[in-house]
Amino acid sequence: MIQIYTGNGKGKTTAALGLILRALGRSWKVCLVQFMKKYEYGEIMELSKLPDIDVFQFGTPELIDPNSPSEIDIIEAEAGWKKAMEVVQSGDYNLVVVDEINVAVAWNLLSLDKQLQLMKAAKNCELIMTGRYAEEEVINGADLVTEMKEVKHYYHSGLNARKGIEF
Repeated sequence: MIQIYTGNGKGKTTAALGLILRALGRSWKVCLVQFMKKYEYGEIMELSKLPDIDVFQFGTPELIDPNSPSEIDIIEAEAGWKKAMEVVQSGDYNLVVVDEINVAVAWNLLSLDKQLQLMKAAKNCELIMTGRYAEEEVINGADLVTEMKEVKHYYHSGLNARKGIEF
């Protein structure tokens, strides 16, 4: 099965992390591949302590200019896709989460074709893909799609990201 968490609201990665926790509780083997996230997020620090999960992060600590991504951003996204394909095809994992792949495609770090290839390859695992801007072909090819909708967010009041909540 393929699940997509998309939309402009907060909670896409958080929902995927909840499923990771649920799967680990059932002794599933899990892999998390993150695009555009090379930072010690609180969840990554904690997940790295647990058995039965492998975490791979691709990107740089710097923000990406979506209108003009750097060469390193594209190289890192390609490396992330290769790792995700390897993991999905390995048959070693029950659950594979590919975090922020929708954004990587939308920002031209990765082609839509490669994302669709990844979906086709996911025959022996549950595949979750997150990020804003999910393409119509991705939505149509998925078994479950959840769109997070922002109704109100404290960022608009000037509050910055908070440790333990956003990272």
